[in-house]
This record gives sequence, structure tokens and C-alpha cells, in this order.
Amino acid sequence: MGELALTALVPHPPIIVPAVGGEDAAPARATVESMKGLARAFREAGVESIVIISPHSTLFSDAIVLRRGARHDGDLAQFRAARVRMSFAGDDELAEAICDEARRLGAPAYVGGARRLDHGITVPMYFIGQELPDVRLVPVSMGLGPADQLYAFGMGVAAAVERIGGRRVAVVASGDLSHRLKADGPYGLSPRGREFDEKLVDALKRMDVEAIAGLDGSLAEEAGECGLRSILMMLGALDGRGVEAEVLSYEGPFGVGYAVALFRPGPAGSGPARLRLLQDARETEVAGRRSKESPFVRLAREAVEAYVRRGVVIDPPSPLPEEMKARAAVFCSIHRGRMLRGCIGTIVPTRANVAEEVIANAISAATDDPRFEPVDADELDELTYSVDVLSPPEAVDDPSQLDPARYGVIVSSRGRRGLLLPALEGIDTVEEQLRIARRKAGIGPSEPVKLQRFEVVRHE
Repeated sequence: MGELALTALVPHPPIIVPAVGGEDAAPARATVESMKGLARAFREAGVESIVIISPHSTLFSDAIVLRRGARHDGDLAQFRAARVRMSFAGDDELAEAICDEARRLGAPAYVGGARRLDHGITVPMYFIGQELPDVRLVPVSMGLGPADQLYAFGMGVAAAVERIGGRRVAVVASGDLSHRLKADGPYGLSPRGREFDEKLVDALKRMDVEAIAGLDGSLAEEAGECGLRSILMMLGALDGRGVEAEVLSYEGPFGVGYAVALFRPGPAGSGPARLRLLQDARETEVAGRRSKESPFVRLAREAVEAYVRRGVVIDPPSPLPEEMKARAAVFCSIHRGRMLRGCIGTIVPTRANVAEEVIANAISAATDDPRFEPVDADELDELTYSVDVLSPPEAVDDPSQLDPARYGVIVSSRGRRGLLLPALEGIDTVEEQLRIARRKAGIGPSEPVKLQRFEVVRHE
């Protein structure tokens, strides 16, 4: 039988690689020394294959992709260290087995062809490769699904290792913690960044999987982390086992949190099984979220669910609520976690009332946004909706009459028209608002445009 030898959490800042950071890496000395110690632990444990999960691989909203191939190659050329190259043999048998077992457990796993290794893999493998140059590799793209689905993928890894046998395997979660620990850091300061890191590191020390899975989504978003999902996937491999958890180091010298942690699994059956608990927690969260929906959001969600599951366009509610009787333009936006999943709307009303406008545009956002694949039924519980009801647009003579926090904008020129909603994250100036609206319409930066503004009532 195969054996799950170790699992680990590793950071991936290129600066800790000597050829990249040099003396500038000195403030991260604890991280560097911990990575060296972790690599030695892998060698001493006789690790033969590594399943490594990266948040910087190509990510898919509805899939976890394992890469197969005879070799997996990478370098640090993009960080001005082209001479740092690496190449590891693949373990296709393990990749295929993981895919089978993960899908059996409900995780959307797929196998794809080899690609160049991203820095979420090359940085930690620089250290591990010093001790294990002949280790085989299964690169994995981090999933974006709910916690229980990510955890089920890790369970599939452990099941595959046991099923195919013949190798000692480690599972590595690559991920940095908060990116907002310092005002002069690359992403600025959020007071919640340190809070997120402290809660996560403490939970890892205690192997409190439920606490990690239940971390407040708004907290993770404000912290600007990139490792939480990788961690949940790695922890799933430890399900049902007693675990010796050791956080080797934690620091945030450059405004980004780096944690190095090692988890030594006991035999199968020596610890608690958690998947059902995580599934129950998700069902409770979904029910709680839906209980707080506004009538507009509920209508958008029910329209999408009926259309995706049964191909049915629902009727407006009867009797029609007073606030839905008027005619108005509507935009419907759909998110999965922090990622936009679809957004479609109308500039002028096209239906008999707001309710019909919401139904039509919600379905279009889910199925006809050309930037995304149509929403799949397996995603529905993870989607959140917002509905913007637009006021009639009014002409403005000058950009000084615009305010991206209050007004949306419509730019028009020679039959081309672009719209941008107000109060969008990251759009703080009129200049930026107009630049994006022009780009959406295919209007050049020097072409004359007609400007209109509008207000919205946002329902979430």
C-alpha cells in the first residue's frame, strides 16, 4: 500500500530564493530557514511523490485541474533569475487515481496536460528540490469551490495514495496569508490582515479544521490572502487521522504573511472524520444567506435556478409587489465567492415591469455573458446575486458633473455605447470610470463622446 508521509503549508515569495532576493531577503530569514528544515523533513520521511496545490496556476470556477506529463519544468526568469531552472518527473498514475477518487467524493477534478510551473510551485520546489532532486510531481490548480468540496479533493488524494500503493506521498499547500499587513507593503494595510493571519495560524496549530473552513469570507477578502483554499485541500488529505501539527515559522516582513507548517499524519482511523460536518455547515450558511435576501435578489436567484435546472423561465410573483410594478432598466450581477460569474443588464427598460426585467437579465447573466461559461447546476448554491435598478439616464455637459461613487455613466459615440455602474470596487475617479466605459464601448480615448449619468438602487 502507498503511504501519506507528510503534508505541509508553504509560502511562495520569490524573494526568499537567493538568486532573486539576495541580501534583500534577510528580513525573511525565519521563512528561509523553515523552508530548508521542511525540505530536510521531506527527505528524512522518504517522500517519493509530491502533490502540490498552487493558487497561481490557471484557475477554473468549476474545476480542480491536475497536470500530467512526463516532466514538469519551471524557472524564475520572470523574477530576473532565469538561471534558476527545475525539472521534475511527473506521476501520471497518481494524478489519474486522484482524479477518480476526488470525483467519487464530489470534488470536480479533471486531468490536463503539462504546463510550465508557476511561482506558487517553483519557489517552494526550489527548496524541496535541493533535498529531493528526483521526487515526482503532481501539480494541481487550486479550486474555487466551497470548503467541503475542497476538503473532499484532499480526501481523494489520500484515497488514491492508498489505492495505488508503491510510493510515499506528500501533499503541499502553496499559499501566502494576508497581503495587507503594512501600509508600505505592495497591497497596503488592512487592520483585518493581522486578524486573519492570527486566527488561521492558531487554528492550524490546533488542527481546528472547522474553524479554518468557517473563517469569515469578508475577513479573508479584506486580508487579501491567497492560501486558504489550498490549505483546505491539503487538510482534506488528513481526514480521519490523528495529526501532529507544527508551525515552523510565521512572519510578515514585507507586508505579506508567510507561514511554514508541517503536519505528520497518524494511521487512517486515528482521528475524526469531518466531511459531513463541513457539508452541514455549508447547508446552514446557504440557508442563512437566503433568509436575508431582498425580494429582488430572491427573484433573480429563483429565476436562475429554475432556468439552469429545468430550462424554465419563471413567471413574476403574483400579486406583483408594489416596488416591482414600475418599468426600469436593471442590471443583475452574479458572483461566486469574490469572482464575478456574470453580469448583464439593460440601459433602458425592455419589459413590462421591473420583475420581468430582473428575471430576464438574471438568466442572461447566468447563461449569456460572453466572458464566462454558462452557470452549471453544481454551482448554484455558491452563487450570490445583486440587482441594480437604474434611474432614467440624464445628459451631462461636463465630467465634473460625474461622481463614480454616486453615479453610473453611459458614454456614446457613433452608435457605440458603454455603461459602467457606480460604486464599483477599485474605481475611485471619474477619469478611471470614463476610461473603462470607453473601453467597453470600443471608443478611443480621444474620440468625442456624449455623457449620461444615472443612479441605482442596489439590492443585495
